[in-house]
This record gives sequence, structure tokens and C-alpha cells, in this order.
Amino acid sequence: MSQSQKKKEKIWTKDFALICMANFFIFLGFQMTLPTIPLFVQHLGGSDEFIGIITGIFTFSALLLRPTAGHALETKGRQFVYMIGLGIFVISIGSFAFITSIVFLILMRCVQGLGWGFSTTATGTIATDLIPVSRRGEGMGYFGLSGNIALAFGPALGLTLYGYISFTTLFLICSALGLVALLLSSLITYKPVDPEAKKVVAPRFDVFEKKALRPSLLLFFITTCFGGIASFLPLYTEQEGIAGIEVYFVVFAIFLMITRTFAGQLYDRKGHIVVFLPGTFLIFLAMILLAWLPNEFVLYVAAALYGLGFGSVQPALQAWAVNQAPDNRKGMANATFFSFFDLGVGVGAIGFGFIASVLSYSYIYITGAASAMISIVLYISLLVKDRKVQQKKIV
Repeated sequence: MSQSQKKKEKIWTKDFALICMANFFIFLGFQMTLPTIPLFVQHLGGSDEFIGIITGIFTFSALLLRPTAGHALETKGRQFVYMIGLGIFVISIGSFAFITSIVFLILMRCVQGLGWGFSTTATGTIATDLIPVSRRGEGMGYFGLSGNIALAFGPALGLTLYGYISFTTLFLICSALGLVALLLSSLITYKPVDPEAKKVVAPRFDVFEKKALRPSLLLFFITTCFGGIASFLPLYTEQEGIAGIEVYFVVFAIFLMITRTFAGQLYDRKGHIVVFLPGTFLIFLAMILLAWLPNEFVLYVAAALYGLGFGSVQPALQAWAVNQAPDNRKGMANATFFSFFDLGVGVGAIGFGFIASVLSYSYIYITGAASAMISIVLYISLLVKDRKVQQKKIV
């Protein structure tokens, strides 16, 4: 297909705009809680270990539900899964406003994870349905912008409001933003369920799409870094006496958005090799800078590098995972991809909580740098293995 023919395939339809707007509002509500949940745990008397556990338990509960969500997307329909997930998420995050104990917070974080697992698996699949195959990398980049714009405002807004309003009011606002997402998503025209899909009984241990495993495994080592930033960076900067954590998240999101405008198109034209290696190396450099962290300037440089790196790598890996899967397994491909995303964040958050308590916050980011480097080494080894297989076929 020529470049001109690709451009004729429209990305920005009414439904695609609606899913992007719904994604923005649900992510805005979620991102506002990202840096404030650790503060809330401290408010309730929790330690660094509890901060890691409460962050990790959320992602693990989402992880457990993603395979179920993947099957339901093909047999029950996109709208059913998305609406159920959004509803659970809205109710759970609103319940935070009335929590007074660590135990109940852990319980409701599990519930929140269930809603997040259903809704984010569904929204990625819905977006995939709506984007032309020839422009999927570009389209997923634009779709990712909706979450990135929320990321530009959410953490900074949450931290700013934390200084002026109570946790109760903050969490109710986050819940209301989820309700807006629910309303917008109800206006989308969804892909009808394939009657044949309803007749298919999934194997008992069908919990992932094997063709999506490679990009998903690479993502795992990258998102462990994300767990360290989301859970502990506000506490780390406060301990070091470095101001500007709100600005960090804004800078990160701005550079994330910049990459979304070209990285997806680059993936569509050249493939993942020209996106993954440079992007992951930038993440590695960002982790090194955060481990060092002498002042605000270095904090902001790390934010820019991490935004450029993650903004390039994440949509490319997701497009790679989905494109490899058969048409009737796109939902499971997305479920597999986000399962490894959750697993990385969860392992990172819980592991880093213990690292922080035994060593110091800086060791979190040294470990994150090592994890990013593992992803690079694994990717190169996969390329070498594929080249050897191709050479054998030629011979």
C-alpha cells in the first residue's frame, strides 16, 4: 500500500474522538491519585513497605482479571466489558473518600484494580478496532496522547489540591471524573460481537496471547521503573529537600506527548528496532539521573528523558503486540500486553518498597536502570535469534 493510500484511511472518526476523551477523563482521575495515594498511606500511619504493597496490590488485582477481560471482549462485546470496568473503578475510587484504615484501603485497592483491569484492556482494544491497520502505530500514538495529557495535569493537579482540600474531597473529584468517562463511552458505536466467538470455549489455561509475549516481556522490565517513580518519587524529593515534583510530572508528560506525534509513524514506516533501542536507552539514562538527583534541574532533565523514552517505546510495543495477533485474538493480545505492564509496575512498587526501607530511595532508581538495561539486552538477543533463524531458512 502506498503512502498516499495510507493517508486516505481516516483515524479521527467520531468514535475514535470519544474513546480518546473518555480515556482522558478516566486517566485524569487515576493520575490525580498516583502521587497522593502514598501521602494518604502516610496520613493513615503506613510505612514505605505499606506504600509499596498498596501500589502493588492494585496492579496485581488488575493483572489477575486481564485474561478474563480479554476473553469477555471477544464473547460479550467491548461495551459490556468497558462499562463494567468503568463502573467498578468509579465506585472504588469514590470509596477512598471514606476510608480510615490501611486494611480497608488495601481491600478497595484490590477492587479498584479489578475495574482498572477491565476498563483499560477494553479501551485499548476499542481503540485498536477503530484505527486502520496501516496506521495502527500512528493511531495508538494519538490514542496514547489522551492518557498523556491527563498525565501532564493529573499528578500536578492532585498534589496541588492536596495542599488546599481534604483527601475526602480529592477522591470524590476523581470519582466524578470517572463518571464523565462513563457518559462519554456510552455514546460510542461499538464493534458487534461475532456470533461464532460466543461458541468458542477458551482453554482452561488460556491466559495470554503467545504472539504478544515478546513485546509484553520487554515492557515488563520497562514498567518496573514506572512503579518506582509513581510510588516513591514524591517522597524521595521531599527527603532530599528538592522542590518541583509537580513540575516533574508536567515536564514528563510534555515530552511524552512530543514523542507521540512522531514515534508511532516512525514505527509504521521502519518497525520497532528504530524506536525501541533509543527509547529504552533514554529511560536508562533517566533512572541514572534520578539515582544521582543533586538538584531540581537534574530532576527536570530526567523527566524529559523518561518522557521521550517511554513515549516512544510503549505505543510501539503495544502496536507490535496487537499486529502479531490474529483478528479474533486482539482482545487477548491487549490483555497480555497490559498484564505485563501491571506485573512490572506491581513488582517494581512492592520490591522498591522493601529496597527503600532497607537501603534508600536512590537505590530504587539504580535498580530501575538495571531493569531497563535488561530489556535492551533481551531485545538484542531476540534480534540475533531471529536473524539466525532467517539465515537457516535461506540456507
